[in-house]
Amino acid sequence: MHLVGPMQNQPTTHNLHISVWSPDRQGSGSFDGGKITEIKPIPFPQERGGSDRIGPLFYWAWASARGDGVIGMHPHQGFEIISYVMEGSVGHTDTAGNNRRVYAGGIQAMQTGSGISHQEEMHGERTEFLQIWFEPDMRAALGQRPRYLDFEGSQIPREELSDGVVAKHIVGPNGALRIQAPAVWDEIWIPEGVKYTIPIGNGEVVAFLITEGAVVVEANGEQSRLEERHFATAQSAASSNLTLVSDGPVKLTTIKVPQDPGYSLINL
Repeated sequence: MHLVGPMQNQPTTHNLHISVWSPDRQGSGSFDGGKITEIKPIPFPQERGGSDRIGPLFYWAWASARGDGVIGMHPHQGFEIISYVMEGSVGHTDTAGNNRRVYAGGIQAMQTGSGISHQEEMHGERTEFLQIWFEPDMRAALGQRPRYLDFEGSQIPREELSDGVVAKHIVGPNGALRIQAPAVWDEIWIPEGVKYTIPIGNGEVVAFLITEGAVVVEANGEQSRLEERHFATAQSAASSNLTLVSDGPVKLTTIKVPQDPGYSLINL
């Protein structure tokens, strides 16, 4: 079964619910006269396509540039905003005096607190990066001084798991970056034909995006093949396991968050 659209919360005996969005069903956008384009697995609330926000996981975009492009100076408050560079490099300039460039495999992070403005610059033949927003407890975050951090790819911990699977820990207790919002963000490499299992606890959601290759999702006795740029979410009413089988070498980004972070979320 090859899913190309949402499979929404069908009751199963295994309590695991999967929803899938192909690239054409996600949100989209562009900057700098179309030099930079985006697909949005989780767009802003007022936009169409893709998934609704998931607990503190507020926004998710995959941006692409061919040649030079700039996302001009614009403000942020409260949110924790992280860009992960998959190919090329991304420059960052902000009103706090930071002027930095991060290359493939690295991350830029802003905990925007009481407010900061920044712009992003892309140079070179091709740039690919993910930008993901997390919502901390705004009652505390808006009173904090904004902070910018970045990490080169070599500074992000990697863990070799069984059967040749490698996990790159970006955010979370074992990650390069710890944020206020409760979230764990990993990049996973799975060799061809290998099974990788993600445990899902009660009240948790795993969101994942295929960035290279394809996987077969095994859940509730059914199989679904997800290809590059497909986005999916999995959640369970009780503890469960999500099993992914690589269809050739595959790379995917996974983020695990609770539906209820333990504080009130904004309603836009």
